[in-house]
Amino acid sequence: MKETLYTIPLNDAVNADDECPFCYIEREVEQDLMDFVLGSGSSYMESDVREATDKAGFCRAHFKKMFDYGNTLGNGWILKTHYMKMRKEMKEQFDKYAPSKSSLMGKLKKNTERTNPIGVWMQEKENSCYICNRFTDTYDRYMDTFFFMYKKDEDFKRRILSGKGFCLHHFGDLCEYGENRLSDKEKKEFYPAMFELMERNMERLQEDVTWLVDKFDYRNKDADWKNSKDAIQRGMQKLKGGYPADPVYKMNK
Repeated sequence: MKETLYTIPLNDAVNADDECPFCYIEREVEQDLMDFVLGSGSSYMESDVREATDKAGFCRAHFKKMFDYGNTLGNGWILKTHYMKMRKEMKEQFDKYAPSKSSLMGKLKKNTERTNPIGVWMQEKENSCYICNRFTDTYDRYMDTFFFMYKKDEDFKRRILSGKGFCLHHFGDLCEYGENRLSDKEKKEFYPAMFELMERNMERLQEDVTWLVDKFDYRNKDADWKNSKDAIQRGMQKLKGGYPADPVYKMNK
């Protein structure tokens, strides 16, 4: 199959022989977005970019990654105008706020869902992130590309089915996307093949972690480590996604 803008990174991710090709893509895309937001290209100085970051803000996780990235001036400019927008919105919320009347049922009700207008507004802000939003748009296209290639490219399909599978986080997404991207006939082949792939690789990770633990038994001190030396980070990745052993991603000065 002829490679395109989206098939090349997906092929690279599969060829990396990683525990999850979508973790690989997620890391690459996120780092590209970090470079775009705070890198030497100074996108944060562009009015349209700053307007978008002011509006969306950033989640807690990406604020931490932005701090670790190391561009103090860039972070400062982003925060400066974002604070201006947040204060304006906050004042508007405060001005129109009117407390609701208390009731016995309200006091007994568990706070599983926010009803206070200020709390609802704050939750909307917490769930909004410029980097997360940009990644979601890109992720959708990679999911579409995955199913297109799986159905049309026999070599890609073979590499997927003989590979290490996916982390559980991204595998859940894959199963969900498959509902709308596969025909009923295709689903009957796809899901059993994916389940067998995941079972095989979860067993492999369990064996690696188990042997890592067993290696600490004095009776096994001279035994070979096999594939267990990095079993902790791979085992964590398989369950939740991401790269626990990755160093902090910093600005390339």
